[in-house]
Amino acid sequence: MYNVLAVSFGEIFLKGKNRSFFEKKLIEQIKLSLKGFRDVVVYKDQGKVFIETKHEEDMDGIINKVKKIFGIVLISPCIKVEKDVEIIKDKTKELFKYLCSKKEIKTFKIDTHRSDKTFPIKSMEFNADMGEIILDEFENITVDVHNPDVHIYIDIKFNCYISSEKIKTVGGLPVGTSGRALLLLSGGIDSPVAGYMIAKRGVEIDALYFHTYPFTSERANEKVKHLKELLEDYCGKITLYSINILDIHKAIKLHCKEDETTILARRFMMRIAEKLALEKEIDMLITGESLGQVASQTMKSMAVIENSIEMPILKPVIGMDKTEIMEIARNIGTYETSILPFDDCCSVFAPKHPTIKPKLESIKRSESNLDIEDLIEKALSTLEIL
Repeated sequence: MYNVLAVSFGEIFLKGKNRSFFEKKLIEQIKLSLKGFRDVVVYKDQGKVFIETKHEEDMDGIINKVKKIFGIVLISPCIKVEKDVEIIKDKTKELFKYLCSKKEIKTFKIDTHRSDKTFPIKSMEFNADMGEIILDEFENITVDVHNPDVHIYIDIKFNCYISSEKIKTVGGLPVGTSGRALLLLSGGIDSPVAGYMIAKRGVEIDALYFHTYPFTSERANEKVKHLKELLEDYCGKITLYSINILDIHKAIKLHCKEDETTILARRFMMRIAEKLALEKEIDMLITGESLGQVASQTMKSMAVIENSIEMPILKPVIGMDKTEIMEIARNIGTYETSILPFDDCCSVFAPKHPTIKPKLESIKRSESNLDIEDLIEKALSTLEIL
């Protein structure tokens, strides 16, 4: 029935002279997302973006892909027809008959939007004409302009687009319009959600995964790779880096206080992440920290950890509780993978009684027992792209 998908922008409309840049990025993202479909054309008709397919059977799959693209607030499956009055009338009746076959319809409303002012019939007049045709053609049907069972939209541009459904999508800004950030992807519930939320603001993300192989298994690596792939449905292509920090944990265990292990390890992770980000010309880091959730996420702990670097850290879930984070994880499809029981590097070496109120002076004394730069360079030598 439907051969075209109409795309409605969100915040892009507010971008003024920069709007063309945002539109270009959005269209690039649409094309990238739909590269697996045959004979798909993305084009603009009087300021609006449309996606056309020659294969109507692909429309459901196209809708599922486009629903996850940041920068879009609504999509509408449409019948695209010539801008001819009789053809529009015939196709509108055909659509209404199709909708009646799907569910019981007692009331309807016609809503015409005439972008092309050369079209000979004004919008209100065309609404009345089309309403009369539907009333004559179908029995026991009435008009309800306030709460109809079916809403028929007729959008007259260079072509005409007839639709009956507006599907809400994720909104946000197109990926690649707000800079780049490096996500510390742990394999847990929180960090994929953090990456999703920052990408939704138009940020292109790469990801960094720390492991302690062979103490963490290959299955843990596969878990993180799968999380990366799930995020790519929303965030576009993500480069996933992997670094082994086993030697760092061994050195901490040998030379430092046990209760400071987590804080010390996190400071190393931040330094390594910052160094990688600077090398890759990435602007900021992203973490999935939620205030008070674990020992390293108390206010004092985070202050001590962040003291180790200068690069800004984005923490989109900082004020959310676990239930809120889990709800988003379920909605974006990462939850079931995140809860798979494969240890990450933090849990393997976590102390029994970690400090929750670390003192910077004490942490720095412990670090004086370590060759920080040498350990960082050795860790970076293990860098892989998964």
